[in-house]
Amino acid sequence: MATRDYTTRRQSIINALVVKLKTIDETGDFLTNVNNNVSPRLKFWDEVDDFPAIHLNAGQETREYQAGGYKDRFLSITVRCYVNEEDAVDALDKLLEDVESVLETNSRLAYTDRQGDSHTTQQISIVSIDTDEGVLEPLGVGEMLIEVRY
Repeated sequence: MATRDYTTRRQSIINALVVKLKTIDETGDFLTNVNNNVSPRLKFWDEVDDFPAIHLNAGQETREYQAGGYKDRFLSITVRCYVNEEDAVDALDKLLEDVESVLETNSRLAYTDRQGDSHTTQQISIVSIDTDEGVLEPLGVGEMLIEVRY
C-alpha cells in the first residue's frame, strides 16, 4: 500500500484525546472522576447511563495551503460533558475545568495515524464553552468546541 502524505487523521486524533480525557480521576489537580467514561462519539441523552460522561465528535475539517505545497489542517471537535448531581451547575463547571486542563496540558497531542506513523498536533484551541445553566437539573450538559491544528 502506498504511503500518503496528506490523509485525514480525524479518528486517530479523537482516539488520542479519549485516552487523555480518561485520566480525569479526581487525583492531583482533577476535581472529578470520569471512571473511564469517555466515548469517541456523541450519544443521545437516552444513551447516557453513567455519569459523569464525556463524548467527542469530529466535525468540520478545513485546509490552509502554505508555500512549498505544505497544508495546515484544522479539525473542529465537539466535546460534550454530562453530569447527574444535585448541584449540576457546580459539577459541570468542575468537569469542564478538568477537560480544559487536559486539553491545555496536551496541546501538542501525540497520536498514531492509520499507517502506524507517529505525529503530534501543532495546537489545540478552545473555541467556546456553553452549558445548560442548570435548566435540566439534576442533569447537566456542557459543550466545548475545540479546534485541533495538525
